[in-house]
Amino acid sequence: MNKAAQSFSEMTIADAASLLQSRKVSPVELTAQALEKIAELNPRLNAFITVTAEFAEQQARTAESEIMAGNYRGPLHGIPVAVKDLFYTRGIRTTAGSKILADFVPEFDATAVEKLRNAGAVLLGKTALHEFAYGMVNNNPHYGFTRNPWAPERTPGGSSGGSAVAVATGMAFSALGTDTGGSVRIPASFCGVAGLKPTFGRVSSYGVYPLGYTMDHVGPLARSVQDVAIVYRAIAGYDPQDDLSVDRPFDEVRLGGSIKGLRIGVLEDYFFERLQPEVERSVREAARVLRTLGASVTSVSLAGLADLTEAGRISLLAEAYHLHKQHLEERPGDIGDDVRLLIEQGTQVTATDYIRAQLVRQKIRRALEELLQRVDLILTPTTAITAFPFEMTTVTVGGQQEGARIAGTRLTRPFNASGHPALSVCCGFDSDALPIGLQIVGKLWDEATVLQAGYAYEQATEWNKRRPGDR
Repeated sequence: MNKAAQSFSEMTIADAASLLQSRKVSPVELTAQALEKIAELNPRLNAFITVTAEFAEQQARTAESEIMAGNYRGPLHGIPVAVKDLFYTRGIRTTAGSKILADFVPEFDATAVEKLRNAGAVLLGKTALHEFAYGMVNNNPHYGFTRNPWAPERTPGGSSGGSAVAVATGMAFSALGTDTGGSVRIPASFCGVAGLKPTFGRVSSYGVYPLGYTMDHVGPLARSVQDVAIVYRAIAGYDPQDDLSVDRPFDEVRLGGSIKGLRIGVLEDYFFERLQPEVERSVREAARVLRTLGASVTSVSLAGLADLTEAGRISLLAEAYHLHKQHLEERPGDIGDDVRLLIEQGTQVTATDYIRAQLVRQKIRRALEELLQRVDLILTPTTAITAFPFEMTTVTVGGQQEGARIAGTRLTRPFNASGHPALSVCCGFDSDALPIGLQIVGKLWDEATVLQAGYAYEQATEWNKRRPGDR
């Protein structure tokens, strides 16, 4: 194995793609090292539920033959990736992190998985998640706890925790996740990687086991914004098989240009009211960095954000109960206690409650769009706190005690309820050397500007280059 392949865990997709295209590194080498990393780290961190080693090796050999023959497909060709075990994978079990679906083997691929395969990516396996993706801790009663690589006694965030851990540790270059209340961005924040929730309807959810029909988003996690953009390009686009997919052209994502003159609003209302002090300092410093890059950074306000968060919570309770009603009636003992209690809460949501929540969502979405006519992007913390110990149920933030899970989700859920694109990037570390996330939110359908700003920030800082073990 040559030197380039030996440094796989430090590579970006962009770096590895250049080496693959020039035939200096083989997909077989990269895949072999990825599988070695999984064998080394997964028993301790539990990032994967299923590892498809033989299948990955076969795909790698095929990619190698294609590249050697001059049939290079693009920057994901031969790149080892993973997908959350919520995505249907043809011939490979898809558990959704549940006991109920432990033996379910789909006959087709989710659209996003199919697009990755068409791009030539190598599938390493299926990553761990909170049961049915209904939680943000990843302490799964059926498949074990997924552990934060920066501090294994702490949560990696969820529900896409396995995807974030796989990426942060170099077990995979990128991994797909889903985000219904923050489930891509929260683990990205807690694990120090980049994660994108695209606009609702931008990436197909066909073949992805649902949780909240009107708030589910598919998005990529990777070690850099550039890599997130590469995967986003591959999976985005209209899908007629998905009833909620939107047929809308999207601007080409071009990274590396100046952000001079970009109008960025730091949304003070709601998002800065109760924060871990180190989180606030890091996010405000990130705003200063963007200002030095030429962006116009101002404070902005928007009323009703707490109402939007509550509307998202009510919507999810009702939609998740609708989805899992049969499971609750027929196999309640096969559902973990925390998830079963959430599903049961959905029985208390009335039709009036649900309709009122949808009206609130529409009203605040319109107000957000009006705000985003005055600024190009909104800046907030991703999470109010950094990763917390599994046994911790409450935290004190801003002098007030609240549930740890609420503190972890209250800054991400508004943009699931509104559908706006949101990116989390690492913007610092706290005194315990735990990552802190910066959230960049854009206009509906404007992922290009969100990614451009995130890329510019990463190029001006060193935070995303830190790896677990660098303390």
